[in-house]
Amino acid sequence: MPATANQHQPDSLLRVEPHITQRMGISRSGWWKGVKDGKFPPGIKLSPRVTVWKSSEIDALIASLGK
Repeated sequence: MPATANQHQPDSLLRVEPHITQRMGISRSGWWKGVKDGKFPPGIKLSPRVTVWKSSEIDALIASLGK
């Protein structure tokens, strides 16, 4: 069945590098400092070494920062 505008599409999941660092124009360490300081969303832990973020959360963050 083809997707239509009314159907909900699941968020894609983004890793810090390269997706978030490129979108935000920030370094990996700068991103993690923002997460630690509460400026950026905490993300979803998939394993001890893998954390991802919903693309909609990152889009909303960029919009709120006016980038």
